[in-house]
Amino acid sequence: MSEIDAPHREKHEIRGQQLIIETGELAKQSDGSVLISYGDTVVLATAVASKRERKDLDFFPLTIDYQEKAYSAGKIPGGFFKREGKPSEKEVLASRLIDRPVRPLFPDGFRSETQGIASVISFGDENVSDVLGITGISSALMISDIPFDGPVSAIRVGRIDGEFVVCPSLEELEKMELNFVVAGTDDAVMMVEGSAIEVSEEIVLGAIDAAHEEIKKINVIQRKLAEVCGKPKRQINPTVIDETLREDVRSFVIDRMKEALRIPSKMKRQEELDLLLEEVLEKFGSEEGDRAKEISGILHDIEKDLVRRMIIDEGVRADGRRPEDIRHIYGKVGFLPKVHGSALFVRGETQALVAVTLGTSADEQRIDALEGETFKSFMLHYNFPPFSVGEVKRLGFTGRREIGHGALAEKALKPVIPSKEKFPYTIRIVSDILESNGSSSMATVCGATLALMDAGVPIETAVAGIAMGLIHESDRSVILSDILGLEDHLGDMDFKVTGTKKGVTAFQMDVKISGITRQIMESALEQARAGRFHILEKMNETLPEPRKNLAPNAPRIYSLQIKPEKIRDVIGVGGKVIRGITEQTGVKIDIDDTGLINIASADEASAMKAKEIIEGIVQDVEVGMIYMGKVKKVVDFGAFVEVLPGVEGLLHISQISDERVGKVTDVINYGDEFPVKVIEIDDMGRLKLSRKEALREEAKEKTKG
Repeated sequence: MSEIDAPHREKHEIRGQQLIIETGELAKQSDGSVLISYGDTVVLATAVASKRERKDLDFFPLTIDYQEKAYSAGKIPGGFFKREGKPSEKEVLASRLIDRPVRPLFPDGFRSETQGIASVISFGDENVSDVLGITGISSALMISDIPFDGPVSAIRVGRIDGEFVVCPSLEELEKMELNFVVAGTDDAVMMVEGSAIEVSEEIVLGAIDAAHEEIKKINVIQRKLAEVCGKPKRQINPTVIDETLREDVRSFVIDRMKEALRIPSKMKRQEELDLLLEEVLEKFGSEEGDRAKEISGILHDIEKDLVRRMIIDEGVRADGRRPEDIRHIYGKVGFLPKVHGSALFVRGETQALVAVTLGTSADEQRIDALEGETFKSFMLHYNFPPFSVGEVKRLGFTGRREIGHGALAEKALKPVIPSKEKFPYTIRIVSDILESNGSSSMATVCGATLALMDAGVPIETAVAGIAMGLIHESDRSVILSDILGLEDHLGDMDFKVTGTKKGVTAFQMDVKISGITRQIMESALEQARAGRFHILEKMNETLPEPRKNLAPNAPRIYSLQIKPEKIRDVIGVGGKVIRGITEQTGVKIDIDDTGLINIASADEASAMKAKEIIEGIVQDVEVGMIYMGKVKKVVDFGAFVEVLPGVEGLLHISQISDERVGKVTDVINYGDEFPVKVIEIDDMGRLKLSRKEALREEAKEKTKG
């Protein structure tokens, strides 16, 4: 890009607002930088690649970071240090969202360490910062000297009242039955991610089509920007493979590798391939230095070619299945005795152990985001320990992949989770992957459904998930159902769909080639639908519906609605009343601003006692009614008697008995309980009580009896 004094801008109007991409003023020491804005939301996107290529690596070292500056929303970060800390879950998910459509567009053989950073520096209510990150990073790469086969642009699309809406606002999000982020080039879609409320496959395709039309228009302004401001692309120095060595290695391994790749067991297949690698290294070179790396690369290419040819030419996969076949499935529920709900879901060599824990509103997750503070009552956490794939690794913080897989499974299940009014519990699901050979996130969805039903959570219907793959060679394509780890690694697409019998609830697609056509996507969705129905039938055999009762050790929550003006009576001065109730009964009590009270306890009797006390507190005292009173204080002129919890009235000495009372304590004392009648409530709400009238009425009732 040539030196320019003023920034160069390109614009495109979307729903009455300008999408603006500009460059030339900020972050000029990066290889490429743009400022991209839509409404009040502004993102600074930068791209830098090291000038030194990492020939020692067999992968492309790309890092994408999305970060939200607190100042962008006029906020000061919380905590002791008062500055941004480790990435939030939203930032991690947005980083992955940007990475996935960008990564496939770098040329093969490019090995320079590359970093793209998308920084939100002004946050409006347009709900586009993550989407701007994708388009912004692509634009920064387009104008840089970094090799990149873009542009790729992204848009969020929703569906409201049967109409597709691009760039929906935060307010519109609440009304949408579908929420997708779609990224693509001019010719094809590169990435889709989002959730839906049981929509049809036709609606899914319609949403992607609507988004792609807008994407093509945004790509136009990226190209215009690159034409004016772009730098010449740097040259790639591809690794030169010794063709003689390649042919010698291929001749040596071809027959044995063909046999190894047809071994159904993942671990046995890998053992055979590892043994073959050792023999090749011993015959053709040392394990030290570039020769070993070159030989490993040759073997990888041969393996990839054989797996793909076997599927394309024979319609046979490594484990012997046909492209549309689903692996063997079985499930178990309720086998963890102290857990509120548990399930083991097994599909082939993938195992998910899923546990459900029920809590109260006090267990909700508080999220302090740029949009404001929110509380989350449904959470799903996914864990992928190293032993699940037979590896040794240090256990540390939750990785990006684990966060992403958990978020996808959470989206998949959210549409069937009952409302807080129907089921006032906080729900946490944990999925521990015990074995993995592909589709572990989808196994999590299936296992979580069974665990929820085992816990007695009244979900509306079961949700299943399936991971689809693609092998694409020139004019031939084969779509794979329920992919293996090998097929994910060597294939061209990872396409995950979750849903119920009624429709799709979540969708995620990543491709490793330059996009896929609508026809392929349509076929994959239809094949996924058939696979999903098969899995749902198998899940139904394990547990067809939610259990009628919660686990014995799960908290019971009993709800009670009171008038908002009575909330202070239940809480009491400094929390004295509510604290007294919890100490007396051992329950946990939550009250919201609407007057909804949730009483949680594993013991029903304790919960009922607390409910009875609260009902007494909020009950309105009526003149003429008789209550069982308790003396709280004795004075010379009478006594103060509690008629309802926290509600006291004056029992004058003249109202104690029909007989003359010379001294109050001659008849009643502190702590005594007896019936009293409310004879008056004055303008200040003070109660006047009568013991003698209450006793008279009781005597009349006995006479009648």
